[in-house]
Amino acid sequence: MTTPPVHPFDLLDIDGLLSEEEREIRRTVRTLGERELRPHVAEWFESGRIPARELARLLGGIGVLGMHLTGYGCAGTEAVPYGLACLELEAVDSGLRSLVSVQGSLAMYAIWKYGSEEQKRRWLPGMAAGETIGCFGLTEPDAGSDPGSMRTHAKREGTDWILNGTKMWITNGSVADVAVVWARTEEGVRGFLVPAGTPGFSAPEITRKLSLRASVTSELVLDGVRLPADAQLPGARGLSGPLGCLNEARFGIVFGALGAARDCLEAALSYAADRTVFARSLASYQLTQQKLADMAVELNKGMLLALHLGRLKDAGRLTPEQVSVGKLNNVREAIAIARQCRTLLGANGITLEYPVLRHANNLESVLTYEGTSEVHALVIGKALTGEQAFR
Repeated sequence: MTTPPVHPFDLLDIDGLLSEEEREIRRTVRTLGERELRPHVAEWFESGRIPARELARLLGGIGVLGMHLTGYGCAGTEAVPYGLACLELEAVDSGLRSLVSVQGSLAMYAIWKYGSEEQKRRWLPGMAAGETIGCFGLTEPDAGSDPGSMRTHAKREGTDWILNGTKMWITNGSVADVAVVWARTEEGVRGFLVPAGTPGFSAPEITRKLSLRASVTSELVLDGVRLPADAQLPGARGLSGPLGCLNEARFGIVFGALGAARDCLEAALSYAADRTVFARSLASYQLTQQKLADMAVELNKGMLLALHLGRLKDAGRLTPEQVSVGKLNNVREAIAIARQCRTLLGANGITLEYPVLRHANNLESVLTYEGTSEVHALVIGKALTGEQAFR
C-alpha cells in the first residue's frame, strides 16, 4: 500500500518552528534561486565561470548581502532569517552561498564591526546593494588553520602603511572592489582596507578547481602596497578581529550545508520514485528506504541544531564552541548525505543533470574552509577538557 510522501523536513514539522517573517524571507530567496540561479548553475560549474557582478546586484536587490547587519543600507534581520537565506542559496550551489557569506559575514561585517564611521559610510551601502564587492584576506599559502603564523606584514612609513605578503584561496578576490586584508604589525595583527587598483596590489584568479567551480577564488598579492593611515580598521586588535568575522561566516555555513544536503535528498527521493529496478520502483526496496530514512533523520537533526544556534545568536548567547559544534556536525553530515544520494542515482549521479556530485564536490571545500573538521573538533575538545591541543 502506498501513501502520499512527505517532505523530509515535514517529518519533524520544521516549519512550525519558524515565524511567518522567517518563512517569507525563505520563500523570497528560494524563489530567486529557482528562477534566476538554478537554471544556470550547472553551466557555471562546468565552465568554472560566474557572472559575479550581475549576481551581486541580483542578491543585493533582495537584501541578502549583509542582511543581518544594521544601518548603512543593510536589512537588519535576525540570525535565523540569515541562516535560512544561506540554506536556500546553498541548495542551489555552495559557491553562491560563499559569495554571500564572504560579502556579508566577512568583508562587510569586518567594516561594520571594526571600521570607522567614515569607512562604514564609504563602503557598506554599495556592498549591501551589490554594487560594490568585497573580499577577506586572511588565509595564506603557509598559514591556513594557524592564522597566527601569517607572514603578511604592514610597516609604518611616515603616516602611511606599507603592506607586503600573499593571501590564498580568497573568494571574490579577482572581482572585489575592496579587500579586507589582515597583516602583522609591530602592535600585533591589524586589518586594512585595500581598494582594487591600488599600486602593488593584484588578485590573480585560481583556476583548474574541482570544487566550488561556480565561485571566484583568487590569490591576493601585496607588493609594497602603500595605504594611508585611515585605511586601517581602528576597532580591530589582534587575531580576535578576523576570528570574530570567521564566527559570523561559520554560522551561515551551519545552515548553508543543510541546503546542499536537502537538495541532494530531494533529488534522490524523486529519482528513486521514478526509477524502475526489477519491475519495481527503486523507492520500494528496503535498502533504499533505509538509506533515505537515515539521511532524513540526520538532515532534521542538523536543522534542529542550526535553529537552536540561531535562537542563541539572536539572544546574544552564542559561543564560538557552539558554532564549532554546528559547523562540524552539519557539514560532516551534509557531505555524507551527498555521497549516499549519489549511490542511489548510480551512474546518473555523476552527471550535471543531477546536483548530487556537484554538491558533494563543493562540500569537500566547505568541510575544510572556515576551520577544518579537525580544528573544530579540537575547539570542542578544549571546551570539554580545558586542555589546549593545538600546540
